[in-house]
Amino acid sequence: MSIQRAGLFIAFEGGDGAGKSTQAARLSDALESRGLSVLRTREPGGTPIGEKLRSLVLDHGHGTIDARTEALMFAAARAAHASQVIRPALAQGTVVITDRYVDSSVAYQGAGRGLGAEGVLTLNEWATEGLHPDLTVLLDVDPADGRQRRTAGDAAEDRLESEPDQFHSTIRHAFLDRAAAAPSSYLVLPANADIDSLAAKILDRVESLLRVGVPDAHVSDVRP
Repeated sequence: MSIQRAGLFIAFEGGDGAGKSTQAARLSDALESRGLSVLRTREPGGTPIGEKLRSLVLDHGHGTIDARTEALMFAAARAAHASQVIRPALAQGTVVITDRYVDSSVAYQGAGRGLGAEGVLTLNEWATEGLHPDLTVLLDVDPADGRQRRTAGDAAEDRLESEPDQFHSTIRHAFLDRAAAAPSSYLVLPANADIDSLAAKILDRVESLLRVGVPDAHVSDVRP
C-alpha cells in the first residue's frame, strides 16, 4: 500500500533553545515571497486536540507523567496533526513546515526517557501512517547555550525544558545519531551560527528540492 501526495514536507528539529521557530518563520516568509503556498505548524499542536495535549504534556502542574504516557500523548497529538493538517495540505501542493516531528519523540522519549528508539519509532510510524519529511533541518545546540537562550529575559521553562543539562545532552546526541544514519534526508547546522547565514543555507537546500522535485511518500519507507 502506498500513500501518494504532492507538496513538500520540511521538519525543523533540535534541542530547546536551538532557534527552530525563528528559522521556520524565516523559511516560510522566503517561500511565500516566491509565490508558494506555505503552511507553518508545530508539534505538539496544530489541531485543537493537539493544542490541548500540548498544554497537558508541557505545562507544569498536571502531576506526574510517566515516560510511556508522555510518549503516547505526543504520538496522539502527532496522529491528529498528520491526518488532519499535514496530509491534506501536502495533497494541495502546499509546502508544510513543522516545528518538531517524529525525531523529537525518538530523542526525548526514546533516548532522554530511556524508552528506546525502536519502540518509539514503531509507535510513531503507526500514528503517522509512515509519513516522513522530505527534509529535516537539525539545528544543533549545546545544552548550556540552549538554556541561556530560552531563559533570556527571565522566560519560564516548560516541563521538558526544565530537565537538567544531562538530559538535554542525551537528546542532542540522539538527534545527531538520527541525522548521521540518513545524511541525505537531513541538513545539520550549528544553532549558534549567524541567523541570516542559517536562513540562507536552509533556503538554498529547500530550493534545490523544489527544483528537482521529491518522490511520493510510501508507508513502507521506514527511516532509521
